[in-house]
Amino acid sequence: MVDFHTAEPDVAAEAVAAREAKLSPLPQAQSQISGSQWASPPEPINQILDAPSLPAVLISPDNQWLIELGQPSLPTIAELAEPEIAVAGFRLNPKLSSPARHHTYRGMMLNAVWSNVSNPVLLPDEARISYACWSPDGQKLAFALTQATGLELWFLALSDGIPHRLTEPVLNATYGVPYRWLSDESLLCKFVPADRGAPPEKPSAPAGPIIQENLGRKTASRTYTNLLQNPHDEQLFEYYVTSTLEVVTFDGQQQRLGKPCLIDEAIPSPDGNYILLTTLHRPFSYQLPSSYFPLRFQVLNARGQVVQELADRSLADAVSTKFDAVITGPRRMCWRSDRPATLYWVEALDGGDPDQVVPYRDALYELNAPFTELPRELWRSQYRFRRVRWGSDTVALVWERWHDTRQLKVWQLNPAQPELDLHCLVDRSYEDHYSDPGMPLTVPGQFGRSVLQFTPDGNSLYFSGRGASPTGVYPFLDRLDLATAATERLWQSQSPYFESVIKLLDDEAQQFFTLRQSKTEPPNFFLRTRSQPDPIPLTQYPDRAPQFADVHKEVVRYQRVDGVQLSAKLYLPAGYDPARDGALPMVFWIYPEEFKNRELAGQVTTAEHAFNRPSGTSVLFLLTQGYAVLSDPSLPIIGEGDAEPNDTYVEQLLTGIQAAIEYVVDRGIANREQLGIGGHSYGAFTTANILVHSNLFRAGIARSGAYNRTLTPFGFQGEQRHFWDATETYLHLSPFTHVSKITAPLLLIHGADDSNAGTYPLQTERFYEALKGLGATVRQVMLPLEDHGYHSREAVGHVLWEMVRWCDRYLKAVH
Repeated sequence: MVDFHTAEPDVAAEAVAAREAKLSPLPQAQSQISGSQWASPPEPINQILDAPSLPAVLISPDNQWLIELGQPSLPTIAELAEPEIAVAGFRLNPKLSSPARHHTYRGMMLNAVWSNVSNPVLLPDEARISYACWSPDGQKLAFALTQATGLELWFLALSDGIPHRLTEPVLNATYGVPYRWLSDESLLCKFVPADRGAPPEKPSAPAGPIIQENLGRKTASRTYTNLLQNPHDEQLFEYYVTSTLEVVTFDGQQQRLGKPCLIDEAIPSPDGNYILLTTLHRPFSYQLPSSYFPLRFQVLNARGQVVQELADRSLADAVSTKFDAVITGPRRMCWRSDRPATLYWVEALDGGDPDQVVPYRDALYELNAPFTELPRELWRSQYRFRRVRWGSDTVALVWERWHDTRQLKVWQLNPAQPELDLHCLVDRSYEDHYSDPGMPLTVPGQFGRSVLQFTPDGNSLYFSGRGASPTGVYPFLDRLDLATAATERLWQSQSPYFESVIKLLDDEAQQFFTLRQSKTEPPNFFLRTRSQPDPIPLTQYPDRAPQFADVHKEVVRYQRVDGVQLSAKLYLPAGYDPARDGALPMVFWIYPEEFKNRELAGQVTTAEHAFNRPSGTSVLFLLTQGYAVLSDPSLPIIGEGDAEPNDTYVEQLLTGIQAAIEYVVDRGIANREQLGIGGHSYGAFTTANILVHSNLFRAGIARSGAYNRTLTPFGFQGEQRHFWDATETYLHLSPFTHVSKITAPLLLIHGADDSNAGTYPLQTERFYEALKGLGATVRQVMLPLEDHGYHSREAVGHVLWEMVRWCDRYLKAVH
């Protein structure tokens, strides 16, 4: 599926004249508690927020059809206020038996690729669509429709374009995917048990204390949210996650397989004769989410009978918090996509502990039906296993990588004779974007599952990649020779376009679908023929925010005082002329990144020719109010060799931001006395640190951040050491420790239901209390019902109003 939504938009807007009314700063000593009414941002921001978004697009496996799924408008706060229950690290909707705040599409359009005929799919009014999935033969599309009491299963036959309902609203999507195709004529579904009854009632009084103990084992964990807290939560988890496994056929028949259980996954084998069933069971944890709970692996036959007990993995409560730490026992268990019924999985050879010194980290195993023989080892990794792509009996690709060195390898494996023909195709630092070969293209195989796409002679594969280079970002299509690992460039995007290969239409790569865009043209699908210079347009989606058409966007380059190359995305309001209009107030929007190599830290990976329009709470909306924006200026935090990046985080942060300031000021487009800075999440943490350790900015905006690192003692972002291993670093990096040094006005915004690990709302509440207590100019905005990102129309509009108001008050008003 191609979804045009972007979480962090990247383009600019038409500038308007500065508004006549200028707000005066609040007196320093004044504390205010404002009312709880939503505010609305100035135009044209509201108009853009309410403009229709581009649809999500599904391409049929036979390349004959494009299905468009309409994007919904921003949800209302009333929709976010629907009942939900937090258990075991996630939130669920008890009324619908689905994830809370479940994203759905509105409306479906069926487009014939080769005849340009489009027809709407006739669904019930206000239909909410989700979990769309093609049948193995690619001739039907299954999907779920959300009704008042749950999710129904439907399918669309491409032959006539008519949708059909298969079930009542009984799908259980509370935990994982609610259905999978079993064959071209049947689906394997998770149902809400018909006899489930009422949910467990919360006791009127506690039965006793909540007791936890640890008897000398190291069981560190990161700061997860929405965890189980008491026996009643455990009962709720079991009640809502329990499902029955049912086979549904197109003639309306339903067959139950086995007893109700806590289904994690139920995946049919490619030939439909077996089911890999993974189920959760007790004991649960109050410190870890459900992904760490005990897990039982079984193989069922088509009648639901257990034919093989594969493994029973215990509670994974002793996994290190280091990045390459993994669960012991089987993981990533699934079916080979190129075989009728062959399981594969990975197991750690180092106890899952990256601190262990061993020659090999992981082993890849397979087991053929009827699953009675011993598993066969296919491959051992030097680093941590990442993924596998199956192609044929003799060709598969496996990826491994290691965080501490940033090294990545891709191997060609012969599954039929794993001791032969193993050779390395790629060996690189994954920080090196310029050498990224891309990813292999796939096609539906014999069983309708994705397999590697070979050339007709079977000797080469196709790769498509983003194409970052010193001259810009230009996506490409390559052919890779499996014998020599040599690549041949078949096609590459050219200025002024950013055009990516979506799908090959033949094994010789003569024709393919692309998604093309430019600074002024929104993303649209095209048909390319390599022998022809011009592609054929397949869609004609309009610009949802034409107010941004004349905004100036460019990728600018400069360097730190120590020679590290830096870059940023510079946006200037439409119609702006530096000679005529002079320097502007400018807002920097930041998010640092850690590197092990100073040369690679300077690579430019921004696609200058991409089409971007702001959505959600993007800082780029400030362009409509006469501000310039420097988005994502490079702030590399480098730790080469054994050096830890965060030990010099503050020093590198300041040299990076100072270089950016000098660039825009020397160019005459930004007024040094009218600079603001802001960021979201780790960007908010970084914003606070810059305000603590410098006086470079007149005002700051920090959204959904963490400011006291003692509250995330077992690691954060790229930091793997715990607080007691790096106490001075934790304290030095915590803006809370140095809060008395902040003199610039600071706007703090946080979602009151933030579920992101480490960014509890408490972080902002305590930071505000400290700033207020020390007499700072600070405003705290807590958004009811909002998560780490902000979703409701009311909250999004209000956040943008707050940002515009804050910048007008403390940046424009000083001029």
